[in-house]
Amino acid sequence: MDTLQKAVLIAHTLIALMIIVLVLLQRGKGADAGAAFGAGASGTVFGARGSSSFFSRATAVFATLFFASSLTLAYLSSQRSEAPSSLLENAPVVETEAVVVPELNEETPVSGMPELESSEEPVSVDLPELEEEPADDQE
Repeated sequence: MDTLQKAVLIAHTLIALMIIVLVLLQRGKGADAGAAFGAGASGTVFGARGSSSFFSRATAVFATLFFASSLTLAYLSSQRSEAPSSLLENAPVVETEAVVVPELNEETPVSGMPELESSEEPVSVDLPELEEEPADDQE
């Protein structure tokens, strides 16, 4: 990221914060009803009209600046000549040795496992017979 893009991004962030502050400082439309009952704004810093015109103008100026900085950031990001690189492209290459796995056949004993005796006779298992219960006919 070059310095111009960093500067515009910082200005963009500050403008956004100023818009938030200005919007929060503005009075709502319901606050004008209190002025009719003696809580007038004639003694304020911003004059007899109050701060509404100052804050609304300042908000409009900062909104325009925010829009311009957004377009500037979009233009600057599209003008980058270098393609984004992946983190994996810059990773160091680690060479490993190939592991040779011997072929297993019936005569090759598997280490750690006891050899099983094979019997040619089928094994029969006696299972208890289940009694069938008559089905209930529900009509």
